[in-house]
Amino acid sequence: MAREVLSGLTVAIVALPLAIAFGITATGTSEGALVGLYGAIFAGFFAALFGGTPGQVTGPTGPITVVATGVIAAHGLEGAFLAFIMAGAFQILFGLCRLGSLIRYIPHPVVSGFMGGIALIIILGELDQVQSSFLVVASTILLMLVSTRVIKSIPASLIALVVMTSVLRLADSWLRNVRVGPVSLNTTIDYIGRIPESIPSIITPELSGSLLLTLLLPALSIALLGSIDSLLTSVVMDNITGNRHRSNKELIGQGLGNAASGLFGGLASAGATVRSVVNVRSGGRTALSAATHSVILLALVVGLGAVVQYIPLAVLSGILILTAFGMFDWESLRKAHVSPRGDIVVMFATMIVTVLVDLTVAVAVGVTLALIVHVVKSRRRKASIVHVGADIYRIEGPLSFLSVDRVFTILRNDRPNLSLSLKDVTYMDMSGAKALLTFIDHSHTSGVALGIKDLPPHVANRLIALANEEQRDKLEAVVEDRLTGLR
Repeated sequence: MAREVLSGLTVAIVALPLAIAFGITATGTSEGALVGLYGAIFAGFFAALFGGTPGQVTGPTGPITVVATGVIAAHGLEGAFLAFIMAGAFQILFGLCRLGSLIRYIPHPVVSGFMGGIALIIILGELDQVQSSFLVVASTILLMLVSTRVIKSIPASLIALVVMTSVLRLADSWLRNVRVGPVSLNTTIDYIGRIPESIPSIITPELSGSLLLTLLLPALSIALLGSIDSLLTSVVMDNITGNRHRSNKELIGQGLGNAASGLFGGLASAGATVRSVVNVRSGGRTALSAATHSVILLALVVGLGAVVQYIPLAVLSGILILTAFGMFDWESLRKAHVSPRGDIVVMFATMIVTVLVDLTVAVAVGVTLALIVHVVKSRRRKASIVHVGADIYRIEGPLSFLSVDRVFTILRNDRPNLSLSLKDVTYMDMSGAKALLTFIDHSHTSGVALGIKDLPPHVANRLIALANEEQRDKLEAVVEDRLTGLR
């Protein structure tokens, strides 16, 4: 129990600057600091208690903030809070209708492109601060990069927030109108300003049929993106812990969290990947650690306004920009030249549509393109598992995003030994390769004696191309045939 509480404290420290930054970005005012914090507090607490992914931390995220910004601009804060409540109701409905299972059919390239597009939107949104306070933004990013390498025990974002805020209290006047010849490096430094200090209270929005109808599509958009964002984080958590989340229960928990957040004047939220990973690596394995993070944030909110007012907006911009860079799937981008061309087209198309059109449209376009690529590459829709005997199995057909979840769920059943033949795998996309490599990782971690044989050349080449160095070592250890080209 003590370990869970300490993990919750660690995550709260990580979440504090991010919640403030996302809240201010969404609202465009100093009041957004509390809106972001209330989102992390209430959505985080209820999603932890009622969700289906133990240890997952919920709070304001990039995708949700991007959509919430537009809703707040169009309908004001009160209208947005009602939209968040409606979004929570939609998510509860999704869970009750068991729609959470559909997350398994979102291809890896769509996820990569979607997250990359969100990252670009966040970076583009911070360009005004970069232009007016370049030195402060750059110094914040540099300090975070150095802190990440030098100080492992304290989150880099918190170090940057405290150090830069303290330094700028003394150096503010020196950093105004800094120029090198005709180039302006710093023109001004803007601060959050004083925020109201108050204990959260329930907000009762005014209801009308026309308003509810107007907010229907924005609420549905928030619900869809929040669900996708949260369940993708759940998949990441599964990959780290080796457990399996309950997707429909997770949606119900997220819905209750967003409904509570809207009722208390908080920002809509979703499962936050970075915060969840920090929680697991700090020892958090149950809902207690995630709920503790929300309770600690609530304790910090009381009396926080006197301190928060001195935080420079440019420092928050630096934190957000570096966070956005971390959202890119750099591994997939680096391996784009050796990845299936169809998957790369899907990834970049999703990214472009995310930035230029709409987030939900981008996911729909990406999945549609992935289906077209699959049809072109393989006439058979899904792969199947054949039980040859004892602990021997054979995969037949295309190992793609349409079947990987079902295939590896069947294979992962805590058996001590497993022999797997891939001779009848006709096609493998990026999702299939990533899933197989992850399965090998889990088998190694769980102590399963895994043997893979009869790899067709196209399967072997794809695995070799997409595996990192550690995965190649594990691949070489489990493959019973000689893997040419592995070294």
